[in-house]
This record gives sequence, structure tokens and C-alpha cells, in this order.
Amino acid sequence: MESYDSLAEAITDLQRKGYTVDFDLKPDGPNSIAAQLLAHPEKFTVDASYRFEGKSNPDDSSVLYAISADTGQKGILIDAYGVYSEYMTPELAEKLKLRHISL
Repeated sequence: MESYDSLAEAITDLQRKGYTVDFDLKPDGPNSIAAQLLAHPEKFTVDASYRFEGKSNPDDSSVLYAISADTGQKGILIDAYGVYSEYMTPELAEKLKLRHISL
């Protein structure tokens, strides 16, 4: 698995590798094809995940997921880490449980 020094570096490299869809978690539910996919965890695979801690505040953490859908779409999902994570269903949280590379 790759290692990145920053969230921006990881995003740029993953986009170069074909992860071009921006998956997003919204409070008002799925409002795009990509968001609808997240509502059905059985329809995608998490290829990799990376955890990044804030430089000035370790509690300011995020996780970047590289996701491949059974439709062939590949994209990224960025979410807060731990207690700050929002809008995640229990099913989605279970699907996204992976060992993270902490950076």
C-alpha cells in the first residue's frame, strides 16, 4: 500500500490512478449516483484507506478511502476520523473498517 505525506498528495495520486469520482456523505441523503452508491455498501469495495492527522491538532484527523464500485466507477471518499465522523450509517461504517495507514 502506498504512503503519502499529505492528504492533497494522496488525492492527486489516486486521481491519477483513476479514482476520479468524488464520493460524499450528505445529511440529506443520497443526491447523486456516487452518493447513492454509498447507501449500498454491498455494491463497492474499499481498495485502500489512509488516515491523516492535523499538523497542529492531532484531533483534527481525516480518512481518505479509495473505492471501487461494482459498476466500474472508482473514486475517493474523505471523512472525519473517529467521533467527528458524520452522516455515516452503521452499514457503511462497518464496510469502511480497514486498517488505516496513519500519517
